[in-house]
Amino acid sequence: MHDVPRTANLLGATALAVSDLLLAGVTSAAGTSESGAAALVVLSATPGISVTELGRRIGLSQPAAARMVDALEARGLVERRQTMGRSVAVHLTGPGTAAAKELLNARGGALAGLVERLDPADRSALAGLLEKLLTAAYAEVPNSELLCRLCDRPTCTTPDTSCPVGAAERAMQ
Repeated sequence: MHDVPRTANLLGATALAVSDLLLAGVTSAAGTSESGAAALVVLSATPGISVTELGRRIGLSQPAAARMVDALEARGLVERRQTMGRSVAVHLTGPGTAAAKELLNARGGALAGLVERLDPADRSALAGLLEKLLTAAYAEVPNSELLCRLCDRPTCTTPDTSCPVGAAERAMQ
C-alpha cells in the first residue's frame, strides 16, 4: 500500500501537470494572463462586481486587480460602469464574454482529454476522490470564489451532483 509521503508526492506531481495543461489552454484561449483568464470566468458568473471584489475572488490585491482590469479594458474585454456613488462595477464586453466561453472550452477540452483515458469505473472513483479533496481544500482555504475561480460552474452542478466546494461552504456556515 502507498504511504502518505509518496501519495502526497504523486498528488503534487499530478496537480502540477494538470495545472500546466489547464493554464496553457486558458491563457492561450483568452490571450491574457492567468489572473486575467480567471477574472473573465468570474465576471461571466458574477457580472458587475467591483475591482476590489474581483481581486479578492481571484487572489489579487486591490492595486494588482486594478492593473489587471486596466489591461483587460485596454484589450476591449471588460468595461467599468459607474454605479451609485463612487462605486464602479466591472462587466464583460461582447468580446470578453466570447473569450470567457472560449477559455472554458479550452480548459474543459484539456482536462477531458486526460479523464477520457480512464475507464468508466476509474472516472467514477476519481470523481469521488476529487470531491473529497476539494472538500478538504475548502477547509484549508475557506473561500469558494478563490477555489473555483476557473470553474465551469454549470458543468460542476448537475441534477445528480452538487459542487463539493459549495457543499463544504454551506456546511461551514
